[in-house]
Amino acid sequence: MALLVAAVDHGSLSGASRVSGISLASVSRHLSALEERLGTRLLVRSTRALRLTEAGQRYYAEAKRLLAEIDELESSMQMEAAEPAGRLRVTAPTLYGRVHLQPLLARFLVQHPKVAIDLHLLDRPVNLLEEGIDLAVLVGEQPNSSLVARRLGSIRWVLSAAPDYLGKHGMPKDVHDLAQHDGLVYSHLATEEAWTLMVNGKATSVRMRTRMRSNTVDGVVTAAAAGAGIVHAPAWAIADHVAAGRLVPLLAELEAPPRPVFALMTHQRLMASKVRSLVEFLAKHLREKSLNEL
Repeated sequence: MALLVAAVDHGSLSGASRVSGISLASVSRHLSALEERLGTRLLVRSTRALRLTEAGQRYYAEAKRLLAEIDELESSMQMEAAEPAGRLRVTAPTLYGRVHLQPLLARFLVQHPKVAIDLHLLDRPVNLLEEGIDLAVLVGEQPNSSLVARRLGSIRWVLSAAPDYLGKHGMPKDVHDLAQHDGLVYSHLATEEAWTLMVNGKATSVRMRTRMRSNTVDGVVTAAAAGAGIVHAPAWAIADHVAAGRLVPLLAELEAPPRPVFALMTHQRLMASKVRSLVEFLAKHLREKSLNEL
């Protein structure tokens, strides 16, 4: 199979002979034996060039794909024994990265002294290939793309408001009451003014009076703790405020299922020992750490 691919790629049996280190006669015998085993002709040979038959074109395409997968498998097995080294470019949402990722990355660096990390905390989508990112942490549904995704955990999202706000505006008792309240919206989208909540067992977009919209979660959480309105935010982002009595969780029955957290990378980046080591490290420690508790 490898000799056939080499012969086609180099345009001749002698080219396959050179790159494989096998004699020209042996290359010819191997290809003849391959055609005999398959029961069909793959190559039309002449003194000037090689030409693939129709069956040969199909075989060549699949053989090249399979050989590439074998090379990747062998490379990954070899890399498992290698010590992670080199520079890693990582990105994550701003507040999530500050609270959860930075402490873990510090521990990872201590364990792997030959690794260096460039961390970019961004509240916007990133293009891994164009921006040279090795690994991106995503909170939310996995995008439909060619990227490799590894689930790291999940995050509970909670409605909450300050006691002072509730004292002035009243405690909402159901989803209909929310429309009469001031909403503090965390969103990457400039036009988004709705929350996804569970109403009668179905995910439903619920709108309210939007008093503030921000592409960073700490902005709207801070506004909620000050009494500006109701916020829909990750449980970990409001946990300290709830513990201190600055925020009160609301309407737990409307909570949507926890949002997943993914590590995203390209197929090429996944092959690197440093990337795979970091993914495994994050998966282990984020599973151990509950991100859903208040």
